[in-house]
Amino acid sequence: MNRPFGVLSTLLLTATLATGQGTDLFEQVKHHQADNAGVSIHYVTHGEGPVVLFVHGFPDFWYSWRHQMAGLGDSYTTVAMDLRGYNRSDKPEGVDSYRMPQLMSDISAVIDDLGVEDVTLVGHDWGGAISWRYASAYPDRVNKLVIANLTHPRGYANVLANATAEQQANTQYARNFASSEPGGNQSATIFTDRLVPEEGPVKERYRAAFERSDYDAMVNYYRAAFGGGDTRLALPMPNMQMPVLQFHGLLDTAVDKDGLKGTWDWIDADYTMVTVPDVGHWVQHDAAELVTTTMRWWLASRP
Repeated sequence: MNRPFGVLSTLLLTATLATGQGTDLFEQVKHHQADNAGVSIHYVTHGEGPVVLFVHGFPDFWYSWRHQMAGLGDSYTTVAMDLRGYNRSDKPEGVDSYRMPQLMSDISAVIDDLGVEDVTLVGHDWGGAISWRYASAYPDRVNKLVIANLTHPRGYANVLANATAEQQANTQYARNFASSEPGGNQSATIFTDRLVPEEGPVKERYRAAFERSDYDAMVNYYRAAFGGGDTRLALPMPNMQMPVLQFHGLLDTAVDKDGLKGTWDWIDADYTMVTVPDVGHWVQHDAAELVTTTMRWWLASRP
């Protein structure tokens, strides 16, 4: 009678120790480059086992997932990529290089380079947008899907189409990015200070990654998705065929929680939603242990 509880307790304890003591794996990962039609995509690997592929958002780089990679690395091959335009991945020019088909093809390039048939795909923010789309378009390549603070594209589009004045104000940044002219700039220090206020090695690693990144490339994601009347986020898409785990920090203003409504109607497999009331957009950072331990038992129960 107590066996399931014992197994779960062991899983949670192991993950807690990993996230608490081994979170900084910056020097432990192995570095790789995947080629996508001449665009080089950088990714890192850590651990052994079934592949869990992490995709970061804006502005960020692979290191966003350090807590989860450390907490899962004893049972999984954890993989985290730099999106094109960021850190050690290539920065192709032009808005067309950042449209959804190109972004999804980067996921395929990494999976192909890993030499596996399918992965558990995990995405946050823009990484979540790409992951939703990729899992819908290529269900044979995604066995499980985990999303952090990016509502399903249908839910996101519904919020944009029916936004209150407050919601319109909260999403104005995306329209500003989409309408901006090439050649703008925000310093690596500004991005770093927003994400990592405290001084230390984590902050220095973020600053170095943003110095290697290209601001115009980052903004091209928004120009491609929202500029010129392009409504790619609202395009029809098939229902999800794999289990889905979704985290959402309810204090997020960039991605409104109203977009969560109806998500279960767009998933044909089992769906688990975890809402976190006291954190905002960066749930994998601000509720790192919750995200990691939940992922661990959720993955273990869906072989």
